[in-house]
Amino acid sequence: MTRSKRLFDTPKHEQTPEQRRFVALTEIAYTVVDFGAAFCFVIGSILFFYDSLATAATWLFLIGSVLFAAKPSIRLWRELKLLEMGDYKDLAQRKQS
Repeated sequence: MTRSKRLFDTPKHEQTPEQRRFVALTEIAYTVVDFGAAFCFVIGSILFFYDSLATAATWLFLIGSVLFAAKPSIRLWRELKLLEMGDYKDLAQRKQS
């Protein structure tokens, strides 16, 4: 099976330096989003102890939920981009043959 056909299977030993850099950057983004979502939920939970801060707490829960929804979006974008990067490499090899 060629590299371009393996969605969600990106072995590091088969990646180009450009692909490894891209994977590293998306992993950083994924981690930042994860921390942001966790922070929103923890602070939102604390704010719910005070009736006067319930609206702020609700907004933090909504923001945290959006951040959690962004996580699979980041992974899908990464995999599609890596698939695209692999396709260009395969096309170049086929053109030379």
